[in-house]
Amino acid sequence: MKFISNSKGVSDMSFAKEYEFLNEIGIEPRNSGAFVNGVWKGSGSVVSSVNPANNKTIAEVVEASSQDYEEGIKACYEASKIWMQLPAPKRGEIVRQIGDALRTKLQYLGRLLSLEMGKILPEGIGEVQEVIDMCDFAVGLSRQLNGSVIPSERPNHMMLEMWNPLGVVGVITAFNFPCAVLGWNACIALVCGNAVVWKGAPTTPLITIAMTKLVAEVLEKNSLPTAIFTSFCGGAEIGQAISKDTRIPLVSFTGSSKVGQMVQQTLAVRSVLFAAVGTAGQRCTTCRRLLVHEKIYDSVVDKLLEAYKQVKVGDPLENGTLLGPLHTKASRENFEKGIKVIKSQGGKILTGGSVIESEGNFVQPTIVEISPAADVVKEELFGPVLYVLKFKDFKEAVEINNSVPQGLSSSIFTRSHELIFKWIGPQGSDCGIVNVNIPTNGAEIGGAFGGEKGTGGGREAGSDSWKQYMRRSTCTINYGSELPLAQGISFGN
Repeated sequence: MKFISNSKGVSDMSFAKEYEFLNEIGIEPRNSGAFVNGVWKGSGSVVSSVNPANNKTIAEVVEASSQDYEEGIKACYEASKIWMQLPAPKRGEIVRQIGDALRTKLQYLGRLLSLEMGKILPEGIGEVQEVIDMCDFAVGLSRQLNGSVIPSERPNHMMLEMWNPLGVVGVITAFNFPCAVLGWNACIALVCGNAVVWKGAPTTPLITIAMTKLVAEVLEKNSLPTAIFTSFCGGAEIGQAISKDTRIPLVSFTGSSKVGQMVQQTLAVRSVLFAAVGTAGQRCTTCRRLLVHEKIYDSVVDKLLEAYKQVKVGDPLENGTLLGPLHTKASRENFEKGIKVIKSQGGKILTGGSVIESEGNFVQPTIVEISPAADVVKEELFGPVLYVLKFKDFKEAVEINNSVPQGLSSSIFTRSHELIFKWIGPQGSDCGIVNVNIPTNGAEIGGAFGGEKGTGGGREAGSDSWKQYMRRSTCTINYGSELPLAQGISFGN
């Protein structure tokens, strides 16, 4: 296998046997990390993609430079002018083909995502499937980007709303969901007539490259400018360039967040286990706080501790693993620091609380008994740490739930119809996702995904989120021979 390096010319390298599957999705031992106007290049730093299960290098990537970015965004901006003229159903057909291309490589992409990010294999495959599902959703949406006809108060006039593309939409994704968040944004942005510029997380560059190659193949096959989908691997410099670029009217940025959770028994323990431990506690919607009524507190905690004993920690690619490694060494160090802060603020470790000695970034799933007034409870420790908190009544539970600056996801477990409707009502949870009797994890793609307060007020994926990717025009058309003015105004003859 050969690759072109900006600094060393051409070299021969090959993957170890366990990584040979990467050849099936276009990943090489060294890769260019900027897809610019149909060409892979990179004149920035050389970085390693690291397997968090053993901290060994998977492959190298030459990141994008500022010059690469400028060249890429210029091409993307020009390509958007061509893409927006394509009828929306035709754009939907292209997105359908992208979904089909992802289907053919689903297992390989899911395995790469698990290998590079650290989440267990079923979650890796499921995340890529979510992008495929978003493609399917967007295809249908491409025939439903409807405006409105509005009655005019003037004779022989009509008013209507038109929805037109913005131009270029920027998508900046985080390491914990390096594919799904792209799908939520890019699929809809594309059918709405926008070109897309994507910066993947700096620690998951290989999935950025693999996904881009599949999208580019579809565009090329349809004789469309590949700059319609432009991507960059890089750090904060590229992200800042996207966020400040006036040629990009809309940027979706995803970072870490905290969730709220209230629980009663029955389905709760199983749901909490998945919500708190899944993706090693690194989801934006991870369950951080478990609020339990004082009457059932001991019973629920005992069942939860028993469930935690069954959690298998290990290689995310192995069957049966429920908890893989944290994403980076820095994440592991932050876990250790967080545990010290928890103890200093009166937290009692009920289980876990330690790093697992290994070559990887493994930590124990942890349950902490602590006061809801502790400052650390209001912060987001990106790891498998669950705070259990007592409450006396529904009002107090809602107050605790809403007392943090974040507001992405929350859930209540109850059989009381009265409490369900209070929970989803104006005096209930103040989060963007308000669930009942299911985990805190993200909404299905048909619903809008997003939060409130410090989590941000934007929405992605389903419902009417598509309107954020377009600009609204109110049009008034005079199809008569007179010129009546609104509000009965008479002006001149």
